[in-house]
Amino acid sequence: MHFSEGAPRTVLITALLLGYGACGGWLAAMAQFPMPWMLGSLLTAGSLVLLIKPKGLETYSFPLRFRTMFIAMIGVMIGSQLEPSFIELASDLTLTISMLAVFVVMAHSGNALIFRRVGGYDRATAFYAATPGGLMESILLGESSGADIKVLTAQQFLRIIFVITLLPLGLSLWLGHPVGSAAGLSLGGAPDTPLSLSELALIAATGLAGLGIAAVTRLPAGHLTGPLLLAAALSVAGLLDVHVPYWMISAAQVVIGVSLGLRFNGMSARLLRNCAGLSLLSVLFMLTLGSTFAMVLHLATDLPFLHLFISYAPGGVTEMSVIALSLAANPAFVSLHHVVRILMTVIELTTLSRLLGLRA
Repeated sequence: MHFSEGAPRTVLITALLLGYGACGGWLAAMAQFPMPWMLGSLLTAGSLVLLIKPKGLETYSFPLRFRTMFIAMIGVMIGSQLEPSFIELASDLTLTISMLAVFVVMAHSGNALIFRRVGGYDRATAFYAATPGGLMESILLGESSGADIKVLTAQQFLRIIFVITLLPLGLSLWLGHPVGSAAGLSLGGAPDTPLSLSELALIAATGLAGLGIAAVTRLPAGHLTGPLLLAAALSVAGLLDVHVPYWMISAAQVVIGVSLGLRFNGMSARLLRNCAGLSLLSVLFMLTLGSTFAMVLHLATDLPFLHLFISYAPGGVTEMSVIALSLAANPAFVSLHHVVRILMTVIELTTLSRLLGLRA
């Protein structure tokens, strides 16, 4: 298939990929998959670049600005769900966030042993592939420390993909029904409740303003946290009151799913096969560790186990926020923990890499 060069080509390919991913999401929804629009679009996009390998995608990359727009929209959705009662969790948050630091150290240490002893990776590759977060920081620091960058990149991407795949599947088995949009969940209204033009404009304006604040203040995961914090402040002040319809959550899932699936572009099937078993073992270890922390904290604080478990599952900030939003699992609470987890991981990573002599 031939595409003209430049922006029109990128727009056309992006539209085709999103349509293709949406078809995969629809089929997954018909099959009653958990989180169908995200997982279905991820699987179809990933299969496309791994198995079919269209020539038109050789020099294509998913437009970051378009993905950023949807991440900002997700941030506004989450922030708009915040209620003043969230402040009442302050004492419990002190404990859950403190324990998150322990989780990060234990998860990183256990993963490093898995990659070093079971996988036979060299010291630097095992160390940077083992981090329970901070994908880009791990890759950049690992490259400068002599780690195998292809293996490191594959392991970090597979961590996120396995977490967002296994977590909904496990929750569906535990709860006895599909979770997420497959269960017909929506927030703040019926699934087919339309948004007015004024509500759409308000969401867009809040998202753009939040992105501006994040750029100025250099917030971590700013594309999500900037719009989230601004929407939360407006919501608590009574200035922002929008519902989150089913179609908007589904659209966000498709964009995230397609952009994740396309990350396999350029990776060989052999490399992924070699990394997949270790990644699965690593993710199962971290999910088991996270569920243990969640159960202990549930008993100590009486916070819902589901909210805590999703908060301790080591996926990407955006992806885990979408899962929390789709499950109505206190998305602001979950997002806060994942942003803090990334910060803690980056601090721990940079500190230990110097102490262990992995970088100058």
